[in-house]
Amino acid sequence: MPFHHDVDSLSAGMSDLALLDFLTSPDLPVAKHGIKRRDAELDPLMLAAVYSSGPQVTRNHYAHDFFPAVGDPQAEGAYDWTKWQPENSKTVDSQRRPRLKYVSRQEPRSQRLRKQGLEVAHEKVRCMARTRVPTPHGPVFLHLYHNNRDNKEHLAIVVDPAQFEANSPNHAPAIRSRSLDAVWNENETEMDRITRGAYVGRLSSTSQHASSPSPPSSQSHPPTRSLPNNIPSPLIRLHSECFTGETIGSMRCDCGEQLDEAIRQISQPITLPALSPSSLTPTTTIPGRGAVIYLRQEGRGIGLLSKIRAYNLQDMGHDTVTANLMLGHKADERGYEVAAAILRDLGLGGKEGGESVRVLTNNPDKMDALKKEGIRVVERVPMVPRSWQCRQHDVVGNEQGEGKSGEARKAGATMIGGGSVYGEDLDKYLRTKVLRMGHMLPLVGGSEENDL
Repeated sequence: MPFHHDVDSLSAGMSDLALLDFLTSPDLPVAKHGIKRRDAELDPLMLAAVYSSGPQVTRNHYAHDFFPAVGDPQAEGAYDWTKWQPENSKTVDSQRRPRLKYVSRQEPRSQRLRKQGLEVAHEKVRCMARTRVPTPHGPVFLHLYHNNRDNKEHLAIVVDPAQFEANSPNHAPAIRSRSLDAVWNENETEMDRITRGAYVGRLSSTSQHASSPSPPSSQSHPPTRSLPNNIPSPLIRLHSECFTGETIGSMRCDCGEQLDEAIRQISQPITLPALSPSSLTPTTTIPGRGAVIYLRQEGRGIGLLSKIRAYNLQDMGHDTVTANLMLGHKADERGYEVAAAILRDLGLGGKEGGESVRVLTNNPDKMDALKKEGIRVVERVPMVPRSWQCRQHDVVGNEQGEGKSGEARKAGATMIGGGSVYGEDLDKYLRTKVLRMGHMLPLVGGSEENDL
């Protein structure tokens, strides 16, 4: 070690404990031993010795090094400790060599791949369970997903009632999860598959048919899915969780209304035109088909706690964007990588064999995110608030439990049901979306779509 000549100056019988006390003591007996304190030179050696003796050491400790200049090929004595010399204590401060900084060169993998011009691998998802759920708009298949990006359980609400009609003509391919239908292990039974939702038709006490396992090759190279020319692409929506709007009927936003409206629109029957004007085939109606990808990212990704605090800031006069910024968040912290992975798992939108999709949204960020993830979007369908589609007296009718025609308000999938959200808070919220976040939505009183 570099300090062996200093050790020689100590008494031969000094114990290890005395040596350690000598090296770490705040007051060295300089007068007695004539040895100056060398903490700066010894500290890297002591650290290296400690870390090399324990199981907690990793390759990154050596990559980032503990010893001055090690790892810097241009530094004197690099990789050769015998050539390294400590600084002379009599050197003038202005002439001393600058102290080297320990800078990590271990960037996140995604950043390193982008610098190398390589594409970051897609997020991986697995559908853990699927079940039938009856709704006011018809039956849906609720899918629950796990993923390798976060620990949240995201959902897919798939509208495809044609899957129940085993004997009907197959006008369009079924919207099914490849990961759910795949073989998970060699010991799984048919009942295991049925219990998690890998079944066909409708489950009952007399009907229990497991789906055919999808081959392993379909996970990386899904089979091509094509639609007849007269069948429109499935309608989808990316919807973020909103406890206040969906569960307690908050009128600060239209999230609960949007979720119900999305399921309603996707569930609408589709009338198929004839393939050609001269065709003798009569028009056909098939069930609506599509999916709502329900993402667990409350409050535009800032969480319920921050969202509630942002509400108080809004009551003080700030809009939703400013309130988020005041709390130290971005205006919108949501991500849609997992949503794109779920769509690919369902055979929707992917470049390799998936169907193209129509997207129900006003948010340009969602369109850009899907395009970035390689989802093929053929059309954007606007999501116009229900209160903006009717006149004031119709809104009053909804408040009294009546709709436009005076009939009782229809049931819906959320606390708001089939009614509409309205009020001053909602108007401020929607205007902020248009004016500050660029949502493609015509403002009340405007005749043209706002493409800010």
